[in-house]
Amino acid sequence: MAGDTVQQIKDKLSIQDIVVPYVKLTRAGKSLVGLCPFHKEKTGSFHVSLERGTWHCFGCGLGGDGFSFIEKIENVDFKGALKILADKAGVTIEYDNSSRERSSRTERLREVMNQASEWYAGKLLGSPAEAYAKKRNISDDTIRDWRLGYAPDAWRALLEALTEKGFTIEELLGAGLIKEADGKAGTYYDRFRNRLMFPIRDSAGRVVAFTGRALSADDQAKYLNSPETELYHKSEILFGMDKAKDAIRMRKFTMLVEGQIDVLLAHQAGFGNAVALSGTALSEKHLTLMKRSSENLMLVLDADRAGIIASARSVQLSLRADFSVKITTLPDGMDPADLISKDKKLFAACITEARPAIDFFLISLRKIANGRQLTHMIQEIVFPLIESIPNPIEKDRAIQRTALELGSSAESVRGLLKNVSKFSEVQRSTTIIRKDASYSVRSAADIRGEQLLAVVQVYPDTPVANRVKMEYCRITEAEQFPSDALQESVLFKVGQIFGEEPMEDAADELLRAFEEAVIREAYQEAVTNLRKAEAGGDAASIASAQTVCAKLSTRLATFG
Repeated sequence: MAGDTVQQIKDKLSIQDIVVPYVKLTRAGKSLVGLCPFHKEKTGSFHVSLERGTWHCFGCGLGGDGFSFIEKIENVDFKGALKILADKAGVTIEYDNSSRERSSRTERLREVMNQASEWYAGKLLGSPAEAYAKKRNISDDTIRDWRLGYAPDAWRALLEALTEKGFTIEELLGAGLIKEADGKAGTYYDRFRNRLMFPIRDSAGRVVAFTGRALSADDQAKYLNSPETELYHKSEILFGMDKAKDAIRMRKFTMLVEGQIDVLLAHQAGFGNAVALSGTALSEKHLTLMKRSSENLMLVLDADRAGIIASARSVQLSLRADFSVKITTLPDGMDPADLISKDKKLFAACITEARPAIDFFLISLRKIANGRQLTHMIQEIVFPLIESIPNPIEKDRAIQRTALELGSSAESVRGLLKNVSKFSEVQRSTTIIRKDASYSVRSAADIRGEQLLAVVQVYPDTPVANRVKMEYCRITEAEQFPSDALQESVLFKVGQIFGEEPMEDAADELLRAFEEAVIREAYQEAVTNLRKAEAGGDAASIASAQTVCAKLSTRLATFG
């Protein structure tokens, strides 16, 4: 597509022109506000920014520009939205050669994945995969609705079927459907063989990958996932989200379970808000995807010690993303699929009995440990979770609950929390935390700094923006104020907090919190350097590090 076609549409149509036919908007501060068309609400939480040409709903978490709005409300992809808006704006869509090539390649990959899914589904009837699915109590309706399939126990069956349909080896490789034999260049074979096949779809319902469940006890990999491809990025896809998103909005929470069969049987049992990861750890992109439908998350865990403790890092990431997190465990180490098959009512009762994350860990750790070990584990696991809670009311509640568990006062817990950095992670002890966890975390200074950047971008060339720039550079000793691109949700939130015309000192409290976070981080780094110097026995380094620590400690004391 010609590079300026989208811009031509944006020049001719404002975000208000695009949204108003669907949503009644009224002025509220810096934004236009209305009732969100994507979820039921009585009080408007749908905000539109004329200046930035964007929209965001604080109720369901959806947001974007005019194109994404049309994609969502008309249930079309980007090309469909482009056509609708081009017609409305009177703009002719033009394509260049490179865009045509990219579009053509992507469409071919989508088509080959769709063809593979249908081919697998056509092989299911009477196969060992169908027998296994029935053994796991997967119904005929579920098999049909989710298009489960069978990868035959043959080396090149899919490869030959799809090449006969005109797909190339390069396309099959690009889709992750075949592999090249080790040491045999030019020899290829099917990636999935003798497996029950679960198509993995993106949020639009398009097949982008597969998970194959082994049907032979001799197979080393019980579950095999497609590799990362142009269509499939594990950190951005949740199994079942295409079918679950409406139920998530209705039930007002996402249920995160362990595997594909757990998702299928949960949906069968009436829990259509269940989704699962696919061979990867929970990521910020997963949380962003969930937040489009709800800011409430429930983790359904096995009751074993390792499963409970390993979940702490997922909880920390979720809390930092401002999710309300609940956790439930299932009896006797059962997974959701096993329990649903045995007793649907008991599974429903477990979901009803889910506890807020902090409460859950305090109770679980009490069962796992005792005495001094319990205190140590609470400080190691629960304290970083408390520091990850951005809402001060929720944080205070967690402090009160933890104090009660420790038989201490809230003031004492707050004192201990001062020794926990605002960006501390749950300890990665190999005895209690899984080794393969990979998480992206942000410090308190990063979060506050992002909010300050948002103030400058939402209120450019105003006294409050000028004050923020000056103070930011003083605090960080930066020569120039940064100009990073920010998420629309952050910009809308700042506009909501500070109103239409904030005073020059409106951000002073935020600046103070930012400065404290910056100093606290510097202090922690200085303490680490001091310990290294002491371990090395270098008197000069020790003295220098002590001086830095003392100066930073004095500065921290001014924040109370």
